[in-house]
Amino acid sequence: MLKKIVLLFTGILLCSYSLMFIIVYLNLLKMGYSFIEYLKYIFTHIECLIGVIGIIFIFFSFFKKNE
Repeated sequence: MLKKIVLLFTGILLCSYSLMFIIVYLNLLKMGYSFIEYLKYIFTHIECLIGVIGIIFIFFSFFKKNE
């Protein structure tokens, strides 16, 4: 049970870290980037892609069987 809770909190932290950078990088749209260029920029930076790992952690914490 403790593993599931730690996995859940780790996933939440990773997702929030990633979303913070995605929101900060929204300023690129004001600087003249198009939306497609913004998406390319987001998908090429690792700090924005860490959110996918966080979502996987959250998924496993909910659907992992009890040990």
